[in-house]
Amino acid sequence: MSQLTQFPVIYEQKVAWGDMDAFGHVNNVIYYRYMESARIAYFDLLNVFEQDVLTVVASSQCKYLKPVFYPDVLHIGARVEEVRNSAMRMHYVLYSTQQQTVVADGEAVIVFVDKLEMKKTLIPEQLRQAILALESSVQNNLM
Repeated sequence: MSQLTQFPVIYEQKVAWGDMDAFGHVNNVIYYRYMESARIAYFDLLNVFEQDVLTVVASSQCKYLKPVFYPDVLHIGARVEEVRNSAMRMHYVLYSTQQQTVVADGEAVIVFVDKLEMKKTLIPEQLRQAILALESSVQNNLM
């Protein structure tokens, strides 16, 4: 699990029987739900949902490296790779405890939107500083 030491948030995800598809492995769409759960854990840590902004996923991708099967527990690392004026790019690594290796790698661009006007807005400065501080706790200096 040394691949996760560079991630300030590590979310534990149990693989459910219903996550598998007809081919007997976790369906590719489920990986996006797993990454979403890790992103929400990251946001909860910073109280993002108490801000006057909303977050919208503008784009996302996932590289599937190995199939995942029930039962398994994944450790999902979440971190910010880049902070822009109104958006940030997050990176995720999904580590299988059953296989003892990284099984998927993902990325998402998150855009901040004003709750009232529903238009793109700047990342609140207090939140920006909280992100930078959290990331620096694992030597991820975004400046």
